[in-house]
Amino acid sequence: MIFEKIHTVPTSDELIDKAFRRATRAKAGKTIRDNDSAMRAHESMVMTSGNILSDNLSNIVRRFPNFDDLPDFYYELTDIVVGVDDLRQALGGVDWASQKLHEISREYVGKIRKSRDPVATRKEAFGRMASVMSTVSKHLVFLNDARNLLRKLPDVRDEPTIVVAGYPNVGKSSFVSMVTGARPEVASYPFTTKGVLIGHFMRGYDRYQVLDTPGLLDRPMSERNDVERQAITAIKYLDAVMLFILDASETCGYEIAEQKRLLDEVVQNFDLPVYVVANKADHERFEMPEFVDVRMSTATGENIDSIVDKLVEMIDENKKEKEEDQSIFD
Repeated sequence: MIFEKIHTVPTSDELIDKAFRRATRAKAGKTIRDNDSAMRAHESMVMTSGNILSDNLSNIVRRFPNFDDLPDFYYELTDIVVGVDDLRQALGGVDWASQKLHEISREYVGKIRKSRDPVATRKEAFGRMASVMSTVSKHLVFLNDARNLLRKLPDVRDEPTIVVAGYPNVGKSSFVSMVTGARPEVASYPFTTKGVLIGHFMRGYDRYQVLDTPGLLDRPMSERNDVERQAITAIKYLDAVMLFILDASETCGYEIAEQKRLLDEVVQNFDLPVYVVANKADHERFEMPEFVDVRMSTATGENIDSIVDKLVEMIDENKKEKEEDQSIFD
């Protein structure tokens, strides 16, 4: 996943402690016989601590992705969860500190060589380094919190996608399981307490992902908070079609009229092709609504294959239309 390589971000105090301990060991490894060897020992302490601090900060910045290169879906989710502008500011501050620490260590190596009191000069260098680290302390805490949240985002890939919507207990997860031939991956994400279910299937050499987002597409917009509404917006950036599943037996606990209102909201809020199916065709209380495209049963497998065929066809058609629209502007 795109954020997996981001390591835990240490605190300012942890980095300072690491750098100064290494500096002390660097000095201990030197044999001090005279003023010249003492000077070199303190130079080594400054260079060691400066390099450790600068390199660690540089690595923190490097491990975060370039947000300009993020797919639109992940850019939107990142902005929702932690704020892209805040991330840029924090990373910019840490990058500045990395360069400043590098400058300080080189500056004080030169000062030590000219100093009559290398101990005092080295302590002054350590003080300036600690001061720089203090200025980015809040940035490091923020980046570690951001890292922990971003790693929880679902592993949604840049590939053809079927987004499954509908009220709870209508058969969404059963459909994902049947189509992908495996138990769906379940991953938590920060804007809801529930998890996104992701499965995959192959058609020829092409891989398709099936995405169910409980907590986002299974209740009316009026019951969602602002963050959840924004997360819904992010789904619009996927190369996707929408499968809306109704329970035409109403055994899910929601009447057809309620399910139809949710369908209308989904159609209104998503600029995606929508295919509507009525599940539980095997149930004695099943009644086919007139606005539904096709019936199915996740219990018996009725029409599952033909529904997947139709969804793949819709994805291909949607992709072709986008390419044609793009060619008009090119």
